[in-house]
Amino acid sequence: MTAPAPASLPFLPFARPDIGDAEIAAVTEALRSGWVTTGPVAQKFEAAFTDYLGGGLHSLAVNSATAGLHLALEALGIGPGDEVIAPTLTFTATVEVARYLGADAVLVDVDPVTLNMDPARVRAAITPRTKAIVPVHYGGLACDMDAILAIAREHGLKVVEDAAHALPTTWRGTLVGQLPSDVTVFSFYANKTITTGEGGMAVTRDDALAQRMRVMRLHGMNRDAFDRFTSKTPAWYYEVVAPGFKYNMTDVAAALGVEQLARLPQFVQRREVLARRYHAALAPLPLVLPATAPAGDQHAWHLYVVRLAPGARIGRDDLIQGLADRGIGTSVHYVPLHRHPYWRDRYGLTPEQFPHADAAYQAMVSLPLFTAMSDADQDRVIAALHALLGG
Repeated sequence: MTAPAPASLPFLPFARPDIGDAEIAAVTEALRSGWVTTGPVAQKFEAAFTDYLGGGLHSLAVNSATAGLHLALEALGIGPGDEVIAPTLTFTATVEVARYLGADAVLVDVDPVTLNMDPARVRAAITPRTKAIVPVHYGGLACDMDAILAIAREHGLKVVEDAAHALPTTWRGTLVGQLPSDVTVFSFYANKTITTGEGGMAVTRDDALAQRMRVMRLHGMNRDAFDRFTSKTPAWYYEVVAPGFKYNMTDVAAALGVEQLARLPQFVQRREVLARRYHAALAPLPLVLPATAPAGDQHAWHLYVVRLAPGARIGRDDLIQGLADRGIGTSVHYVPLHRHPYWRDRYGLTPEQFPHADAAYQAMVSLPLFTAMSDADQDRVIAALHALLGG
């Protein structure tokens, strides 16, 4: 059924960052500047990110999207006894940050087509303890934000968007990051649509939330190191006003981010091309292909997740192994949280509570999709899938 990849063909990874000479030069310049922690380049990245989203926002660079989510919930006053609603089909970071604050995660099922949080399940999960909703734009496709924001307004809840997959994604023509939620958090991890290696950005239009997150980002100090160390007059004094965290982004990482952000339009175009090629070539196979964005909207295509259709001649695990035997890397996004021991045991969760997410998980495979991927690379994946699944 399977055959090893020819020796002449290198292993094709599931994802690979697209780093060019401009990024290398920018990082080198940051290193030579002598200012390698948070400084002028991080500020430049924040300003560029705000400009990209369209202005009127505060953008706070952080060392991970997890840090950004934690800062957001803390700034919103989430604490012990509170509940935060999120989808089960996500990475654990989405809800572990609620536990950092002593709050509880309430997991809900997803829509069987989009694999995004089901607003009806959100509404059913609300209790007097609910304080926030954390929608995840799965794979780069926007959630039904009209419905989620309407539910939040009706019940007086906060909304923090987990936009780790969603740069750039639009909903009803508006970029994620500009929607009327409280905070939106993006990820720049190595496999995301742009990367800083590790890093993220928390975005809000609320001045008070931005100020709280800015203070808590760096040990709860009322002045950051850049202001103190670049002052022309003695400025050593600062005050700790809260027990903060160490979540700042370095200038070295931000230098990478500035150049990656400048290339984002080209990155998006390439991801769209790759997604369209997959759609056309895989249509004859027994696969459920990922949902596309509504007309006029943008899908970021961070992930291309297929699901085996009923009646496929091999199972999901055999498909993954067959691709691996041909030198092709894949992944699974995600093992739902209700199947992980911590979340399962803490809240007594079972697969039957999440039928759509659980069924999707058992059938899904994330195929290689990254901007440095050539047409020939993708043709290898397509040919392998036809060999494994074709009649």
